[in-house]
Amino acid sequence: MINTILCLSDTHGFHRRFRDLPEADVLVHCGDFCMNGTEDEALDFMNWFCDLPHRHKIFIPGNHDVCLFGAKVDGLDANCHFLVHEGITLEGTTFYGVPFFMEGFEDRLVRAIPAGVDVLVSHQPPFGILDEDSVEGTAISYGSEVLSEQLGRVKPRYCVFGHVHAGYGVLRQCGTTYVNAALVRSSGRMNAPVLLKME
Repeated sequence: MINTILCLSDTHGFHRRFRDLPEADVLVHCGDFCMNGTEDEALDFMNWFCDLPHRHKIFIPGNHDVCLFGAKVDGLDANCHFLVHEGITLEGTTFYGVPFFMEGFEDRLVRAIPAGVDVLVSHQPPFGILDEDSVEGTAISYGSEVLSEQLGRVKPRYCVFGHVHAGYGVLRQCGTTYVNAALVRSSGRMNAPVLLKME
């Protein structure tokens, strides 16, 4: 049974700074583990991620992980799952991964998120939820309206994402718990990983 999920996102090459991560049944990384999108960065991240002791591990690519656009990832440990517009059920809990590539955030694939998802793992936030940053004093939302529409249909228990570093935090709304787990702050300091205790 899945009771706890540890959420990471936007580590941008600094993943090895995160030592002694809290225990959790599932470790989720919502993308942007690279900074420049090189294969070396991605391989270093995957080696680190696979070596972590968590029972299940899930990761998806973000817009900085460009080397993985259209890529097939082989050779992962059996308990480590790379999700690109696909889902997996772990101990009765269904996870579904929605990547975000600047090369193409395909709305048709977002509209195809199936019903029955418990934990939606996205890189981009849904529009209007923990997705604001300020540009020259003006607040701008960087979330996806299409994703927001689909969440209204799918109604997952949890939606975990990153991308907008200033939006870090947790919000419960209309029966869904939203987590922006972006860890690298604009100051270069780090936010803490978010540990969810499932209800």
